[in-house]
Amino acid sequence: MASITKSLMITDLVSSEKMEQLPSQYIRPLSQRPNLQDVSHDSIPLIDLHDLHGPNRSHVVHEIGRACSEYGFFQVKNHGVPDSTIANMMQIARDFFSLPEEERLKTYSDDPSKTTRLSTSFNIRTEKVASWRDYLRIHCYPVQDHINDWPTKPESFRDHVAEYCRSARGLSLQLIEAISESLGLEGDYISKQLGKHAQHMALNYYPPCPQPDLTYGLPGHKDLSLITVLLQDEVPGLQVLKNGKWVAVDPVPNTFIVNIADQMQVLSNDKYKSVLHRVVVNSQKERVSVPTFYCPSPDAVIGPAPALVTDEEPAVYRQFTYAEYYKKFWNIELANEDCLDAFKASASS
Repeated sequence: MASITKSLMITDLVSSEKMEQLPSQYIRPLSQRPNLQDVSHDSIPLIDLHDLHGPNRSHVVHEIGRACSEYGFFQVKNHGVPDSTIANMMQIARDFFSLPEEERLKTYSDDPSKTTRLSTSFNIRTEKVASWRDYLRIHCYPVQDHINDWPTKPESFRDHVAEYCRSARGLSLQLIEAISESLGLEGDYISKQLGKHAQHMALNYYPPCPQPDLTYGLPGHKDLSLITVLLQDEVPGLQVLKNGKWVAVDPVPNTFIVNIADQMQVLSNDKYKSVLHRVVVNSQKERVSVPTFYCPSPDAVIGPAPALVTDEEPAVYRQFTYAEYYKKFWNIELANEDCLDAFKASASS
């Protein structure tokens, strides 16, 4: 397996030779390349969560609702996740990708159904052009159900990642409650729609790229989860589509980036939209990011909240299980299809 996989993992490709040109499988057609000069640096909203459980809660909920409606993305500070937990998570991600190849490849798989897997690009089974990213994807809720499948190296991996997963889940639940309220629903409405709940995360590693204007870390895409809570290092790379223009989300220390994902768009009956975002790479520095995908459990039935469906605003989507959605998502080509289209109410009539 190692000899086959070595050509797939960018981490090993870059470390084994000094690259001056991008390998052909990563080069996008001319019309699909990032125009790195045509990017805005307007910021997405930065929301202080300090008062989320205080007398000014309604104001914070309103700000979150406005950000969801107008941007689909926002940043949060004073989120309650300890600085030490964040630092340990980022360090363990870097340490994992610094492990010897044979140690990392113990978890390699190109099968999206595997709950713990190291892979590269996005989905090498379906895509025509590869993306400049390696990643370790793990399922992490309930932690005790998955931790024994996680890597054992670096030695502190399981302890630090479990601690981070629990903190990220706590933050996600607070945000889901506030988003539910911002839609005029009961605070626990959305949480109750998620079945037993699920949580996945990825450790993303983007090595320096010899020709960053020819490829992506990830092309424009939407997330299949409910919400995504992203931790990123100090190296820029994330960009969000706003009014037809790409906006760079420059890193702010000790903040998380939150985005609306597909299941929230369905539950909100299109009031809050899942937004296209992409990752660009650079020739100077590696970049590490850790997205947490908070999701329904596979058997949860998702559909528009009845309170948000009226004669004037009928249900945009049919009901479906998250397992059905998950399977469909991993069989599309990331940059060229919108998975939500297959689940619209009109598509089943």
